[in-house]
Amino acid sequence: MQLTTLLAPTYTQMLKTLAGWLKKAQAQLPEAEAQALLSARLAPDMFPLSTQVRFACVQAREAVCRLRGEAFPAVIKELLDEGRQAGERPGTLADAYARIDETVALLDGLAADALDMDADKPIAHELANGMIFDLTAEQYARDWTLAQFYFHVMTAYSILRKAGIELGKADYVAHMLPYLRPESIPKG
Repeated sequence: MQLTTLLAPTYTQMLKTLAGWLKKAQAQLPEAEAQALLSARLAPDMFPLSTQVRFACVQAREAVCRLRGEAFPAVIKELLDEGRQAGERPGTLADAYARIDETVALLDGLAADALDMDADKPIAHELANGMIFDLTAEQYARDWTLAQFYFHVMTAYSILRKAGIELGKADYVAHMLPYLRPESIPKG
């Protein structure tokens, strides 16, 4: 199963897109208000924007480790701890960009076949609450890691939209623009 060509570019594109949304927020708001967005939430019982950024990075990093059968590096625990404590210490936009850039660098540094493996390779995925999912590599990639990654990315998008940041579908699918037929663009 060739997961490197699926997961790494997907994570990289969407993390860069997420960074672009944060930059748009900075461009649209005074600096103090843009920084304050890191504490914004969709609902009181949800994690804030800064956590969504960190947890999106965690999903990408965990996938690399799990699929390669490697122990998690310390940075995953750091990201999880930062994310869980973000209500009190959201960090800065510079911190968010740094975490995104570090994760993109990891993904960009993967060999072309780094995540390619037997689709039926068993993966036991244990959650922090002790629940364990028994999955194949294919199920883990398709049903867990991509879904969780997109959950955090879309929650970040939704928080920014709720805060009034001017984002739209084109901002979400910007990576698709190179495939657009120029003659198919509506006039006017």
